[in-house]
Amino acid sequence: MQIIETGFRGLFAIEPKVFKDHRGYFLESWNKNTFSEHGIKEDFVQDNESLSSAHVLRGMHFQMPPWEQGKLVRVIKGSVVDVVVDLRKAEPTYGQHFKYTLTEEKKNMLWIPPGFAHGFLTLEENTVFFYKCTKVYNKESEASIAWFDPDLGIDWGIKEPIVSEKDKVAPFLKDFISPF
Repeated sequence: MQIIETGFRGLFAIEPKVFKDHRGYFLESWNKNTFSEHGIKEDFVQDNESLSSAHVLRGMHFQMPPWEQGKLVRVIKGSVVDVVVDLRKAEPTYGQHFKYTLTEEKKNMLWIPPGFAHGFLTLEENTVFFYKCTKVYNKESEASIAWFDPDLGIDWGIKEPIVSEKDKVAPFLKDFISPF
């Protein structure tokens, strides 16, 4: 397994070793010892999975303290453009975004520590997205920032994605007071 630094403290791209043969494939998607060697010492308490049509954009979501979540995300089927925005005020990368393509073929992953807003755009029909979370979902602490915020400058590669009503009215980063 290769764990790659991204330039954002604590945010890692992960490329698992995939063993393929005539029967299919095998990969290790989580190993507490390997991740711990890179400072990822989290315990996971909830797994989530979503199915989306092509061009669905989900984001930019996060949970406020004390329910902030770290997430280990990957694509089971299909592919996505995955984007995170650093909401940690003390970081030099505050307000900057990181974009990474996750695919079924590569089986690559992204470790997103608490303090990031997260979103993804599906590139294929019937995309299955999976994530492990370090804290359980808490509706009262859910929050979001606008995926289309011009100050973030995220190029999603599409003009009119399919989004939820909630994501259409999310606030801009400049109107958000970060607790991170």
